[in-house]
Amino acid sequence: MPGILLDTLNGKRADKVPLWLMRQAGRYLPEYRELRAEKGGFLAMAYDSEAACEITLQPIDRFGFDGAILFSDILIVPHALGQHLEFLAGEGPKLSPPLVDAELGGLSPERSRYDPIYETVRLCRQRLSDDVTMLGFAGSPWTVATYMVAGEGSRDQHDARAMAYRDPGKLQAIIDAIAHETIEYLSGQIEAGAEAVQLFDSWAGSLAPDEFERWVIAPNAKIVAALSQRHPATPIIGFPKGAGEKLPAYARETGVKAVGVDETLDPVWVARELPAGMAVQGNLDPLLLLSGSEALEGRIKTILEAFSDRPHVFNLGHGIDRRTPIANVERLIATVRGWQG
Repeated sequence: MPGILLDTLNGKRADKVPLWLMRQAGRYLPEYRELRAEKGGFLAMAYDSEAACEITLQPIDRFGFDGAILFSDILIVPHALGQHLEFLAGEGPKLSPPLVDAELGGLSPERSRYDPIYETVRLCRQRLSDDVTMLGFAGSPWTVATYMVAGEGSRDQHDARAMAYRDPGKLQAIIDAIAHETIEYLSGQIEAGAEAVQLFDSWAGSLAPDEFERWVIAPNAKIVAALSQRHPATPIIGFPKGAGEKLPAYARETGVKAVGVDETLDPVWVARELPAGMAVQGNLDPLLLLSGSEALEGRIKTILEAFSDRPHVFNLGHGIDRRTPIANVERLIATVRGWQG
């Protein structure tokens, strides 16, 4: 029998609200920090299927979440496309050569880099109980392109946004290559055992409306259409962080089954503006969870009430902060599990 999370993503409203957290497998957990000290760097762990599976399952073992999100990174795709990838302490990911200067055609793809990721999915699905949904993911083309173009993360995605205006043909080729690669990559995750997948567009909010249509909605719609044809039973969650008032158009035009909502949006507005019956995911502020203030329980209940008339997956508005106390996560879970809508 499918778990409550998978049913909800497929549009069924359940008596209880399923719960998982973005970045739930990671640095806020002492067991993760212990394993990382033993295994070494982030990328080495992501490509170590046994270690990555153990990390994926750690929050399930501790908290009993309804979904297990694959421990990996959105930059696996540019790594497989041929860019060199490393994670530097205190600096974040670095990709070389950056495509602001180099050409996409000059890269030498190494698609064998996907194989350990698929093995992680297989191992996790084998070890999970049937009522826990295995979630795969990838970065959306725009967000991945911002890293590929600049060679690193940035606050305003200047290099990719400038390329969109100055040389849209070059950026289109990069976006198209990422979209094609993402279809194959997510299809491989699904074939390995992922029961639902999420597209992370973490930098969608940096684009003006016309650019949002071209660089966010269009490539995501292409990915969703291809995956839905290959794997019609697998729901796709779209998460365009920062989309704001453009979120309803994203929900209508991409074809996703569920939409992730960041913390900046009023859940009452979201519930009113999204297509009727569409599953929604979100949207507690990760910093409220970090602070654990008296407002925490009240805000959780406000979100639950706002989405009480549609399928709802409780989650954060973005990834959990690494400094979040375990006790605050336990408060969150108790409040969601105890809510009577």
